[in-house]
Amino acid sequence: MMSRLRSAVVKGKKGPMETLGTTISTRKRSKTSVKAEPTTALLPSSSYHTFSDPADVVRLRSQLLRWYDKDQRELPWRTLAVTESDINIKTYAVWVSEIMLQQTQVATVKDYYNRWMKRWPTVQDLAAATIEEVNQMWAGLGYYSRGRRLHEGAQKVVSELKGQMPRTVDDLLKQLPGVGRYTAAAIGSIALGQVTGAVDGNVIRVLCRLRAIGADSTSPGVTEALWGLANLLVEPERPGDFNQAMMELGARVCTPKGPLCSQCPVQSHCRSYHKVHVKQEQNAKKLLGELNMPDIEDCVNGGACSLCPSEPWDDRLGVQNFPRKPAKKAPRAERTLTCVVTRPGGEGAEEYLLVQRPHKGLLAGLWEFPSLLLQEDQTEAKQKSALCEQVSRILRSTLTGHLLQYVGEVVHIFSHIHQTYVVYSLCLKERDVTTAEPGKERWVTRSGLQEAAVSTGLKKIVKLFDAVNSLKEKTSKDGKRRKPEGLKINKRSTKKGRMTGADGGGGGRQLSLSSFFKTVKEESS
Repeated sequence: MMSRLRSAVVKGKKGPMETLGTTISTRKRSKTSVKAEPTTALLPSSSYHTFSDPADVVRLRSQLLRWYDKDQRELPWRTLAVTESDINIKTYAVWVSEIMLQQTQVATVKDYYNRWMKRWPTVQDLAAATIEEVNQMWAGLGYYSRGRRLHEGAQKVVSELKGQMPRTVDDLLKQLPGVGRYTAAAIGSIALGQVTGAVDGNVIRVLCRLRAIGADSTSPGVTEALWGLANLLVEPERPGDFNQAMMELGARVCTPKGPLCSQCPVQSHCRSYHKVHVKQEQNAKKLLGELNMPDIEDCVNGGACSLCPSEPWDDRLGVQNFPRKPAKKAPRAERTLTCVVTRPGGEGAEEYLLVQRPHKGLLAGLWEFPSLLLQEDQTEAKQKSALCEQVSRILRSTLTGHLLQYVGEVVHIFSHIHQTYVVYSLCLKERDVTTAEPGKERWVTRSGLQEAAVSTGLKKIVKLFDAVNSLKEKTSKDGKRRKPEGLKINKRSTKKGRMTGADGGGGGRQLSLSSFFKTVKEESS
């Protein structure tokens, strides 16, 4: 299969090509240039951070594509982009892959992509789906707004664009929600054959090392310089393959840590590698007391250059001196109370209460257990009482905190939030004592819970809940307490205002609402 795909690529089985940005080519091109958005590179007068010799550019293109043709990974979206003859389906398929690959590893995306394309092979199929179905398909992939935007975009293509995907980078940017500069360039080059560079995180790292760009790669000036370089280097005859080759190089060879410089097909063009090599020679000759040492080629603008690093060279980092990124902002810490509410199902199986999150914001539109963000200025007793009140509102019944049993804590890391779920359970023995508002709340069986559009954090909560229940069952059978294997359960503090023990004083009993209120009445009398 791979040999057939590569043969097709080399023979130039691509769509019409248009030129974006600045390119250097040995061929004259008569096609009109098209600009997706301004890409004027803010390069300094020094040629150190760019490619001033057209012959170097031609060699780099040839070396990189030769390596890519030989060593590229076989990925489903690449196969489809080469074999699909329908330009509308090809553009849609590449769009789906690029959105899924945002902030997500290739290994994770492959199965999701295959399932998605099997269920919705065309943009019309996706447009006809419900947002609930999309969320369900996306569950576990993270950054859930991406799936929603794909769905919105598909509906827009069908309703406003007569079912035709945009045909230029500029139109992709303007007409598809959630599509930015990189995504439009990637789709345009891979699916439509438009000659434009594409700068993602992997490409940023490759370009910074190739041209020794050490300034903050997120700053506007450096960003524009990198786009200028990408547009300069892209191969006009195979723009999609060239961009994917740059990404592949960054993902597999020019990695953030432990780069494999000895395997790099464009090592001869890399200023970072050359600098490391010369530094090593200098250090060795210093130890031997030799005076004649090789010179290191550096930017002539020195400290005045906006692309040079502001920090001194670190021998321990080697090529990892480029790029230098600003320190990451630490994610904010949040603690959320959540309650796993269960009741007997119609045939005796347990049912779980789910509520839907708002349609905007974090985990928009997904289903979760009743939850409440912890307030720092409240005692845990008050916070538990607040959670109980929230569950009471959802169930349209009057409950008190004694019904809630402490389960444990689950940590889940979002990109910007370090979330700790403090998990309680509420086990109802009577089926018909509560109601749920259709559309906003639902009772689901265990199989329904597994199929629902829920987050990875909720799945972790279910795993903890199951483990604790399993522990209780074992304890009740032989009287011995056992920790569930592979699970660390946080112990509770005995300080004032905090619960003691794993069941919060409830003794682990399951009470019906009627028997519970009877117990409360007896305690208060």
